[in-house]
Amino acid sequence: MLGAIWAQSLDGIIGDGSGMPWHLPEDLAHFREITTGHPVIMGRRTWTSLPERFRPLPGRINYVLTTREAGDWSEGARVVGDLPDPTLLPDSPEVWIMGGGQVYAATIDEVDVLEITLVGVQLGEALGDRAVHAPEIPAEFGMVSDTDWLTSERGRLAVGENTGSELPLKYRFLRYERKEAA
Repeated sequence: MLGAIWAQSLDGIIGDGSGMPWHLPEDLAHFREITTGHPVIMGRRTWTSLPERFRPLPGRINYVLTTREAGDWSEGARVVGDLPDPTLLPDSPEVWIMGGGQVYAATIDEVDVLEITLVGVQLGEALGDRAVHAPEIPAEFGMVSDTDWLTSERGRLAVGENTGSELPLKYRFLRYERKEAA
């Protein structure tokens, strides 16, 4: 099973080109719960956006999809030039795509499951041209689970007028699966 996992704003923004535009501990815990024990695949910019103390992500084989050669920058990761065949990856029935925007767009037709955290903010105006968007969810996917809106008292935005300020952030977890062919 190949899945993709991301958090996005109400207007479909997943980042600002250098990181996520919020800090949402509950989303990080959800990400860790879903991906631990499974290989993760990410682009070079996503890899380098991770704080060094978290590279490689523990409990997961970390693949970096890039045209660049492996080097000091990629220590702890397995650098690949093409999307690895999930059926050939070791020790896991699940493999997760974890970003960024270009990798999601390039692999959306290959994935079976989408795990999305929907964050209750609009960011397009605040980010402008720096906004990185989630891919459109193809019609072949149907929602199979959806939580009610939850509130994070520890969440904070990292863009716009509320940068760095604590505020309640609303969020919900959505899961989509590819519909079976009739």
